[in-house]
Amino acid sequence: MSSGDTKLSQVLLIPSSGMGHLNPFVRLANALSDRGISISLLTVRPTITAAESSLLSSLPSSLLIDFPLAPFDPSLFPKSSDPVTLRWEAIRRSAHLLPSLISTISPPVSSLVIDITIASTFLPVAVAAHIPCFVFFVSFASMLALCSVFPFVPHPIGTDVKIAGGVLKIPYSSVPPPLRDPNHLFTTQFIENGRALTLANGVIVNTFLALEPELLAAFNAGEVVPGFPPVIALGPLPLEKKQPSSPSPALRWLDEQPEKSVIYVNFGSRSAMSIEQIRELGAGLEMSGCRFFWVVKTAKVDREEKAVEIEELLGEGYVKRVEQRGLVVRQWVEQDVVLIHRAVAGFLSHSGSNSVMEAAAAGLKMLAWPRGGDHRVIAASVPRSGLGIWPENWAWEAEERVVAAEEIAVKVREFMADEKLAETAAKLGAAATAAVQEGGTSDQSWRYLITKL
Repeated sequence: MSSGDTKLSQVLLIPSSGMGHLNPFVRLANALSDRGISISLLTVRPTITAAESSLLSSLPSSLLIDFPLAPFDPSLFPKSSDPVTLRWEAIRRSAHLLPSLISTISPPVSSLVIDITIASTFLPVAVAAHIPCFVFFVSFASMLALCSVFPFVPHPIGTDVKIAGGVLKIPYSSVPPPLRDPNHLFTTQFIENGRALTLANGVIVNTFLALEPELLAAFNAGEVVPGFPPVIALGPLPLEKKQPSSPSPALRWLDEQPEKSVIYVNFGSRSAMSIEQIRELGAGLEMSGCRFFWVVKTAKVDREEKAVEIEELLGEGYVKRVEQRGLVVRQWVEQDVVLIHRAVAGFLSHSGSNSVMEAAAAGLKMLAWPRGGDHRVIAASVPRSGLGIWPENWAWEAEERVVAAEEIAVKVREFMADEKLAETAAKLGAAATAAVQEGGTSDQSWRYLITKL
């Protein structure tokens, strides 16, 4: 990636906070740079998570422009304890500082790509400054549909949400729990950002036509929200395909496993299970008899992760009992490399947007277990597209029920033995590859976006 200082103008990308937002922004920046677009990335430091800090430090410093925020008092929002949501609000309330900052940037900024979480305050600033502005919606088109219609449904919400005359129905049980509380900060942000989307020159989504065909067609036919800007499906955004120079112990362990024998278990950078559910999952994986590679998290923010030994989490003797066929780690792993590893046959995931898209791009079947946020909305696309299965009765964070080890073991065994599912996931992976090749649907979207930028 290069900033292209010799170019006459550049595109300024403005992510918000959280690895689920920063990571796709960096991938988008790489893809734009590869297509000859000069870019810079506006950053707020220090970051909330250590993973974000590590990702930013891996980029050329010439690409990064610091954005000092306006003073912000988080005590104004006593009901919100999530540091990422509060950081979004701090950035939203600093939009008025953008024009003066842009005036100092060289080469001059020709257009903006902003995060959905800050759209409601940054879009009006861009319009007033006559700078074309695109919103990068880092979730799926199904979640974009909910965001775009949510400002116009009765609140507090208490029913299913039907979209585009029934093209998509989001059950009430799948609505992100914070959105059920009209006084929650996230609900305020979600409604204001959704209402502002019509000001954008376009909405970029990391999805592709074969994954969400009916909904993407409905968006661009004006059937979701009249007057909605073009929805530009660019996915899958390119992943890092090369092996790291020095493989981690986890990758070395995978190298020793038989072909297509391992289920990879990872619930993302912002999902954490209760200790009780972690222990049931551990017992379930052990009982399943399947080989597994499991990344365990106990906190939603990595800097808050407690130094609890795996044996303390899962019980004395667990690691020894499973050592011939199971690996449990606490640290970050190179997920994009893991998903395409020859030993990995399936992915048990929280169904976050990045994880589902990475699995689709790899053609790797998925067992979806949504944990919170937009996960259930996204998980619905897993069986619908042929990527995998979703046991809809499995509880998530907003519910107190713990899924028992026996239930997990049975489902994991069925999932790993399902060859037909592996075939349909592989077909979706082939469609993902075709979408980004020359003349493919996502390639055409890229060409459209480049002309507008």
